[in-house]
Amino acid sequence: MDKLYNLNAIDIQEYQQNRYPLLFVDMITEACPGQYANGFKNFTYNEWFFPAHFKDEPNVPGFIQIESLTQVFLMTFLTIPEYKGKKTGFVSVKNARFKKPILPGERLDIEAVLEAFSRGFAKGRAIGYVNEHEVCSIQLEIAVPEVMKRYIPKRGK
Repeated sequence: MDKLYNLNAIDIQEYQQNRYPLLFVDMITEACPGQYANGFKNFTYNEWFFPAHFKDEPNVPGFIQIESLTQVFLMTFLTIPEYKGKKTGFVSVKNARFKKPILPGERLDIEAVLEAFSRGFAKGRAIGYVNEHEVCSIQLEIAVPEVMKRYIPKRGK
């Protein structure tokens, strides 16, 4: 499959169902369907969550970091033509690590790798960097429910 380059927020929404204010990827710089995706999120001071997290020391909440990493990971398999635009759901998030706060004005660069994908079940990892220093990482298992339902055994009558 051909690699994809420089997908902006409008392009990304063709592949996944996340929308503002819960779209946490600004650009997919490169995606190799079925293998990996790289992208980034610019966290500007006017993000809706900074005033509440925290007024005296604003930083990106952990759940938003997880969601940003996940949204880049989704592009590892939602860029495969038959999965484009499908709904997804978390199965598990493991080993979430947060090494340093992400501050207003910083860019989170994300590298995601698809380790296994079969029958609508994806497994892989994503790592986030600020200024080339690792700041967060996760291991993910994601389902494509529409596809997985095809493989549920039918009960006998």
